Amino acid sequence: MELKNTADNYGTIAKWLHWGTAVLFLASYMSVYYRHWFTQEKTPENWTALQLHLSVGVTIAVVVVLRIVWRMTNRVPDLEPGSKLEHLAAHAGHYALYAIMIIMPVTGYVGTGVNTEYFFLFDIPKFEDTQLFVSLVSEGLGLSFKEFEAPIDFIHKDILGAWLVWILILAHVLAALYHQFFKKDRTLAKMTTNK
Repeated sequence: MELKNTADNYGTIAKWLHWGTAVLFLASYMSVYYRHWFTQEKTPENWTALQLHLSVGVTIAVVVVLRIVWRMTNRVPDLEPGSKLEHLAAHAGHYALYAIMIIMPVTGYVGTGVNTEYFFLFDIPKFEDTQLFVSLVSEGLGLSFKEFEAPIDFIHKDILGAWLVWILILAHVLAALYHQFFKKDRTLAKMTTNK
């Protein structure tokens, strides 16, 4: 079991970061959907679901930074045989996924009007209460938090969260299944096995 990536496989650390990110995104969606579908506003259950969503979002941000550092300092396994168009599509899909993994936690944090009670262990101040908000948004752009929050929420919730993230994840899963069952290559095996 290799910790680092090789020409043939992703290493254990890359696999844990990959699958950990997938589980965290699922947990983030489960908490926010639970909040909207099964709780009423201003109830303890609603608040707990929100705080779990925010806590998982912060965790995603940390894991994504670790993923980026790990990817920059490790080789990527060799590509499976395929056309230039297939390789271009794979690279574009991965860049889009990395962009989403960065943009979602950032827009989630800066567009939230409450402190994050990080898994109920300690508080992370809301963006509105930071000097960065005062310097860049309040003084720099002359916007109140309410004016700033509206477009950020639209990006986070209505564009990315409701549609684009799901489309990219579905495309990623379908591409992995295409490689596994139609091309019958090792694309999926590189991220799931040690062979």
